[in-house]
Amino acid sequence: MAFHTLGCKLNYSETSTLSRMLEKEGFEKKEFDEAADVYVINTCSVTDNADKECRHLVRRIQRESPGSMVVITGCYAQLKPAEIASIPGVDLVLGAAEKFNIVDHLKEWSKGDPAKICSCDIETLDSFQASFSLNDRTRTFLKVQDGCDYHCTFCTIPMARGKSRSDTVAGVLQNVREAVAAGVKEVVLTGVNLGDFQSQEANFLTLMQELEKVEGIDRYRISSIEPNLLSPEIIEWVAGSSKFMPHFHIPLQSGSNRILGLMRRRYRRELYAERVSRIKALMPHCAIGVDVIVGFPGETETEFRETADFLHELDISYLHVFTYSERDNTKALDIRPIVPVSVRHERNKILRNLSYKKMQYFTELHRGQIRKVLFEKQARGTMMEGYTDNYVKITTPYRPEWANTLVDWTI
Repeated sequence: MAFHTLGCKLNYSETSTLSRMLEKEGFEKKEFDEAADVYVINTCSVTDNADKECRHLVRRIQRESPGSMVVITGCYAQLKPAEIASIPGVDLVLGAAEKFNIVDHLKEWSKGDPAKICSCDIETLDSFQASFSLNDRTRTFLKVQDGCDYHCTFCTIPMARGKSRSDTVAGVLQNVREAVAAGVKEVVLTGVNLGDFQSQEANFLTLMQELEKVEGIDRYRISSIEPNLLSPEIIEWVAGSSKFMPHFHIPLQSGSNRILGLMRRRYRRELYAERVSRIKALMPHCAIGVDVIVGFPGETETEFRETADFLHELDISYLHVFTYSERDNTKALDIRPIVPVSVRHERNKILRNLSYKKMQYFTELHRGQIRKVLFEKQARGTMMEGYTDNYVKITTPYRPEWANTLVDWTI
């Protein structure tokens, strides 16, 4: 079997879990560019490029290994199962409720049968399946929450993953202990809307406080958290924690309040700026990453400049810039005027350049400081990579004694 993952850290955690499930059934794991009996593609559908890449991968498998079984799962599989099933070479399409039943489906299926769709009405999906990556990297991506009750006008995720639901605190702690037993040093908490974690009387802050008590784990990171859910209490907890890293990734999407309203985001730019200011007041060394969308319908040149200027002024470290792409069944399709694709790409380029400058400046601020770096297990050629507590990337010649080890490093 061979796996390929498209999209977010959440997908990586689920792919790793699917892989372990199949290995327990006797399957041997292969690299995706090797010959395999079964290929599993875990898809994303946030952008049109993710859809296109899925189709490209299926065509490649057909050329290079036409006798193999091809299984498609993930968000694209839930949203457009019939479209995927019509792609020549696809054998099995597993929606959100069926992906973790992959073992049973493979046992019942034979190459040559018509493509089978196993999907569900997303409104009925209310179960939570714990997932975490293991043995792939020094860091483990641990899913603690899934689904989303927010309905931003550009987003298909609620349609692909269903309503917000969470693991139990006990379940999360057990998974962390299992990761620790496997030698993991850093756990990245992931979810579709992570700050919306709710389990009985516990919220996300309660979960963080319980995780701090787990022995044997050196580091936690919060993968991404909505600004309206990033409470002052969470910021203060991270500032005083010995295990939660000084690193936040906070989606903004636009620096224009009018565009934020059209997107149906649950905050205004003033709240976002306040959160960044609070973080930096308590942790001047903290890394802050930002998601931003360019070319959203109705975004004027003035409003884009408003966003660019807002980001320029914010004390942030880097950007993840997304070019808006139309997604079926989203409210944004009704918003006018449409921004030309060429203008979207030009705006993307401007913000990516700003991101590069922000990261260079942030890194330079810490030059000469000694910070802990956790180096990856694997080498990339003759080099190894790692990250400081505040997410500065370090590359150095490979030394096996440093792999999966915290090292004092002068930046």
